[in-house]
Amino acid sequence: MDLGNKRIILASASPRRRELMAGLDISFTVDTKNNFTESWDPATPHKDVPILMSRGKSHGFWRELEENEILVTSDTMVLRDTLILGKPHSPEEAAEMLRELSGRTHEVITAVTVRDGKGHEESFSDSTKVRFKELREEEINYYIENYKPFDKAGAYGVQEWIGYAAITGIEGSFYTVMGLPVHLVYSAIKRFLAY
Repeated sequence: MDLGNKRIILASASPRRRELMAGLDISFTVDTKNNFTESWDPATPHKDVPILMSRGKSHGFWRELEENEILVTSDTMVLRDTLILGKPHSPEEAAEMLRELSGRTHEVITAVTVRDGKGHEESFSDSTKVRFKELREEEINYYIENYKPFDKAGAYGVQEWIGYAAITGIEGSFYTVMGLPVHLVYSAIKRFLAY
């Protein structure tokens, strides 16, 4: 994609998001410096939380954007019914989350905010349903010990062993589960290049 004189910045520390952006053949830099603290009002509808977080990350970017810069921020949330499963802080917490997902269908929502230095801003989200088979305790323990999923919402990475061994169905975009709805990001960047 010809960016003209525009510069794309991905404000994410996630190696998965970097990999997905690179897959679009768009030249970009990564800058993760941010002043945003993730928190939300408990009364906020669950499905709105990822958009709030991606906007917060965008406006918490450490500096003003230059006119030719386009900033991309994102947030992923795993939702089982009304239970939000964030990033686990311990092996025990990861195991508890995986037990919650075992034998059930859950929803993964990834939101993206695209903003430029000229004042244009757009936020959108994509939702995918993921179905897990019943997980045995030894499978849960094997995954946590070998893949250390502590930087992943819901304590799992769809592209890792557990995705191969335990996911029985996906309704929606695989890449949204991985952390970036690339089809929507591609379209948004094309729009922003025209501004």
